[in-house]
Amino acid sequence: MPEKPEEKKEEKPSPKDNLVESKHSVKIGGKEIKYTVTTGTMVLKEEVTDKEKDAEVEKPRAQIFFIAYTKDGVRDKAKRPVTFSFNGGPGSSSVWLHMGVLGPRRVVLTDEGELPPPPFKLTDNQYSILDDTDLVFIDPMGTGYSRPVEGEKAKDWHAFKKDIESVGDFIRLYVTRYQRWLSPKFLAGESYGTTRAAGLSGYLQERHGMYLNGLMLISAVLDFTTIDFHLNNELPYILFLPAYAATAWYHDKLNFETPLKDFLKEVEEFAMGAYASALFKGDSLLPEERASIVDKLVRYTGLSQGFIERSNLRIIDQHFFKELLRDRNLTVGRLDSRLLGIDRSGVTATAEYDPLLTTVLGPYTAAFYDYIRTELKFESDVPYEILSEKVAVNWTYSQFENQYLDVAETLRRSMTFNKYLKVFVANGYFDLGTPYFATEYTFNHLSLDPSLRGNIRMGYYDAGHMMYIHLPSLRSMKKDLTKFIKDAV
Repeated sequence: MPEKPEEKKEEKPSPKDNLVESKHSVKIGGKEIKYTVTTGTMVLKEEVTDKEKDAEVEKPRAQIFFIAYTKDGVRDKAKRPVTFSFNGGPGSSSVWLHMGVLGPRRVVLTDEGELPPPPFKLTDNQYSILDDTDLVFIDPMGTGYSRPVEGEKAKDWHAFKKDIESVGDFIRLYVTRYQRWLSPKFLAGESYGTTRAAGLSGYLQERHGMYLNGLMLISAVLDFTTIDFHLNNELPYILFLPAYAATAWYHDKLNFETPLKDFLKEVEEFAMGAYASALFKGDSLLPEERASIVDKLVRYTGLSQGFIERSNLRIIDQHFFKELLRDRNLTVGRLDSRLLGIDRSGVTATAEYDPLLTTVLGPYTAAFYDYIRTELKFESDVPYEILSEKVAVNWTYSQFENQYLDVAETLRRSMTFNKYLKVFVANGYFDLGTPYFATEYTFNHLSLDPSLRGNIRMGYYDAGHMMYIHLPSLRSMKKDLTKFIKDAV
């Protein structure tokens, strides 16, 4: 009998980029800026070994969603900066920085950053930095519209190292395709996005030879030792204290009439001095010393003497959110302690929810879904994962097993190898997620050479983690970012 011919495997079509361009204009600082928006997904490939061909081949693995804003009429791209932006989580899309502060369209909240009545609105952002730099907003894998290609597993990207590599490889691909290698380059990250930005400063530099001009770190956390409350880690109790004090001051729980900044200097000195010493002594702390510390903590936090005694002088953030305004049956926000929550029960140890998230989620979601189709003309029926719980739950830090996640040393190396790398850090006084004093501690312990310490600049705002939802802070932030970009270039 004749042999049957071998059946050929039907090859699946290779995934392709899906991009849409649109033209727009906006007024910033009284001047009209005309710009082009490129919206869509770019296929990210990786080199793998094909055993049948015994060769290295490029295999499509992911489709990364991005929105790029480029100013029209620029003749010399080498003189036009480009900024790559992302948020944190892990599991957050780039929508917050995109439509809250950096991009040319902005979600409308109240001037204080509180929830307006629905339906929600979008407006031109006169505080955008598009007049200073082109902008590329990246949604890391599993967030936004970024998805693995068919046959790939999303969880492969839900890890510290793989996240850095995939975002870094996308940046290299974008810079190559759009001819931006000679442009000044910046990264802008918020929250865990600052962790990613610091990691990228090393990865881009050492893997791809891409040297950056600057990092814009909004509500930074580089060393998780400073924010993780554990029995064997005294640092967070010390470093959160000034932010607790700022919160109590804001909600009129203290007998202080001095301006906030003057008050915080007093609290900072106590935190670094007598309080840190007391925690270090532990059970060897003398009764009279303990009584003095309790009195100061009552004075600075607005919490009761009994609560501080029962806490053994150590105030956990989750307990503070609930305890400060328990007598009013209210909770204070983690990410913006100016904002208040209402729990079902007034006797629980921790708050039910963070009022910042409930404030911003509805307006930003509605605004993005409308904007992406009506103005940018990009269509997709899959959900835009603004905050992906799946990513957050499955995230792994295997590279940092049995230790705290820390990218501060990566940043120090990057700044040492590239002495022109500048860093701007935006801090909210009422941020109890990444408190400003914890951030200062991290940067004061970088061990940077004295000749490089001037490359770091700090900004402070009378708001929380997303300080830009507070209109006065947004105005100040625009001035600070503009000056930073110009100085770094």
